Amino acid sequence: MQVYKAAKYIRLSYTDDKSNESNSVGNQRKLIEDFVSRHPEIELVSEKVDDGYSGVIFDRPAFKEMMDDIMEGKINCVIVKDLSRLGREYIETGRYMRRVFPAYGVRFIAINDNIDTLNESAGDDLTVSVKNIMNEAYARDISIKTRSSLETKRKNGDFVGAFPVYGYRKSEDNHNLLVVDEYAAQVVRSIFRMRLEGFSPYAIANELNRLGTLSPLAYKKYYGLPHAKKGYTDRKDCRWSANTVTRILQDETYTGTLVQGRKGSQHFKLKEMESRPSSEWIRVENAHEAIIDRNDFDLVQRIRNLDTRTSPQKDKVYLFSGILVCGCCGSRMVRKTNRYKDKEYHYYYCPTGKKNGCAHPVMVKEHELMECVRDSLKGFIANVVSLDEILSGIDQSRINRELIKEYSRQIAQNEQQLEQIRQYKMKLYESMVNGFLDKSEFLYNKSSYSARITQLEQAVAALKEKRTDVMENRSERNRWIENFRRFSDLEELDRKAVIQLVQVITVLGKDELQIQFNYQDEYEKALALITPVQERMVV
Repeated sequence: MQVYKAAKYIRLSYTDDKSNESNSVGNQRKLIEDFVSRHPEIELVSEKVDDGYSGVIFDRPAFKEMMDDIMEGKINCVIVKDLSRLGREYIETGRYMRRVFPAYGVRFIAINDNIDTLNESAGDDLTVSVKNIMNEAYARDISIKTRSSLETKRKNGDFVGAFPVYGYRKSEDNHNLLVVDEYAAQVVRSIFRMRLEGFSPYAIANELNRLGTLSPLAYKKYYGLPHAKKGYTDRKDCRWSANTVTRILQDETYTGTLVQGRKGSQHFKLKEMESRPSSEWIRVENAHEAIIDRNDFDLVQRIRNLDTRTSPQKDKVYLFSGILVCGCCGSRMVRKTNRYKDKEYHYYYCPTGKKNGCAHPVMVKEHELMECVRDSLKGFIANVVSLDEILSGIDQSRINRELIKEYSRQIAQNEQQLEQIRQYKMKLYESMVNGFLDKSEFLYNKSSYSARITQLEQAVAALKEKRTDVMENRSERNRWIENFRRFSDLEELDRKAVIQLVQVITVLGKDELQIQFNYQDEYEKALALITPVQERMVV
């Protein structure tokens, strides 16, 4: 009598209902051992368990170990509780049963399905194929239901991730709700504060390491909090790094907005996760308590796009880095230091120069630039505060009617353009067929029209949202004024004030600057708005 050296293969998927005892690891093990006890020709030599692995994929660690043993001749029999434990993808499951196992002389037994390849009549091809198809259909159904459930939770603002970002924990009462972890939140606030004050991510990381502040990974390990154990998590030495700081500065979660669904698999059979376009992300505002003010967060994102190289031997960036540009060639101006008789003199100059194409490069003294910008800021802040006082004395309903009228006019104008471009796009193919356009011209114009249509559709959607906010009295039209009110007592310029209030400073000459303030469009619209309203109030 031939003796078969068997491996009992046990699999429990993370999607299986673990409250169902029949599918538990222990019950699968007992079922197989009871079966073997009634078959003296089978000797159990190993056990392979994949706990938490889907049956749709075959890239499972224990399954691969079992296949290695088969190839090395250590086992020649595989026993499972039922066919679905081997796999739920019918093509690959059938390939192992009908090709791979027979090629290595392996006997395969699925107890509950009455399949034993030693006795072909106990598992004919049609029965096995039907069972495999049913198992795959079950896996597809589970996948669809799981995806749908997760998407619904995301849209409702429920957190469905495994690990909350640093600064938050899962609520003990509701694991789909993020609550502030006050210790970590204070560190996050310090990181944003230092960035607004001009520190680079590298300098912030060094300062946190100097103070002995635990990095996100070290903090979670120290307090036994859940954390990722594979892939990119943090530096191996658990110290703060510039990358860690940058990830925190870019994470919108800290504003109270939950952004989920950034990655996903294209098909339930595929294990690999792919990044999705931002248009497919699910964003829910006010899903949890904010740690960082939205205005500060937006400001930090703007700083990322500026030239903020740190000054030599210092941690902070220069006062006007990334904001000062040459009015002639548009290059960002650079700070330089001259020394004369033990004194230092600081200037900003255009690095392009006449040799490289700048017709009128200008050099300005830093202290004169600071005085000019400070005085201009103080004057503009005073104007904004005065405007706020005027607006507060006007009937808000009248202002809202003017805003609704203006938004409706812009929407109508954009929709008219949109309809026109759609008509042009529809006639492109006809023009190519009639010989007015060749194929390359057709494709170019089609692409251009499509891009313009998308742009106009987005503009119309944004305008309609603003109009709805005004109609429902949810407009935050004057919130930008508070950004200037905070600096109403400004006497000394610092990096934070410059970044928050100034968009760009253009140097037109030694004695001529052009300053573009943040929210200048809103300021000019408000000015234009109050004039007709005041005139009507007088009438």
